[in-house]
Amino acid sequence: MRFRVISDVPGIARVAAYYAAVWETTEDVLSTETLHCIRHAGGATIGAFDGDELAGATTGLFCPDGSVYSMIAAARSGVGHPLKLAQKDWAVGLGARSMRWTYDPLVARNARFNLVKLGAVVAEYTVDFYGPMRDGVNEGDESDRLTVQWDLTRSREAHESVPSGEVTSVAPDGEPLARTDGERIWCRVPRDIVQVRKESAALARQWRESVRGVFVDAFGQGYAATSMSREGWYELERR
Repeated sequence: MRFRVISDVPGIARVAAYYAAVWETTEDVLSTETLHCIRHAGGATIGAFDGDELAGATTGLFCPDGSVYSMIAAARSGVGHPLKLAQKDWAVGLGARSMRWTYDPLVARNARFNLVKLGAVVAEYTVDFYGPMRDGVNEGDESDRLTVQWDLTRSREAHESVPSGEVTSVAPDGEPLARTDGERIWCRVPRDIVQVRKESAALARQWRESVRGVFVDAFGQGYAATSMSREGWYELERR
């Protein structure tokens, strides 16, 4: 696997088409023009190549505080972690000390990747971040997002604990949604929200609203999400 910064227009156009395919849309997720402007402004799109095949890509830009904002990332299985490390190397090489990005709080696999694999934390929940979305993955759902904060200067090992304590709310499937032991909060999300959306948009909306309530309240009390179990439980700790 090779990783490189893509700076030529044909290469950038290829990435734009790749993003559109991943998000199952004929519309631009990020257009060739936008990606080229990001590059021209000092940002970068990094591609992962398996031979001549584009196996993943990520695009980031620098912020006024010296951090990097990772706008988008997509990769086939097994490529996401080394691709993110390649983006980290690019950012650190230019002096960045942290990186942030957003993701859908209901996507358990992304939560586990961000919090456990990378060791990042989350302390911000934004309701309907993008407004209505029309791609094939998100259409019909509100675009709530969690903001990831990744410290590039040190590693953090995320521990995993078994949810315990009092059940404080019930999920749309009738099982516990949130628990607390008085110090920590656990919140459960579906194993595969994309499949839930395909089977029942109404049920997906119920999950969205239920998880939103837990996170907005917890973050308002000073909690941050620090881990995600294999069973789909976020762990939130008071920061």
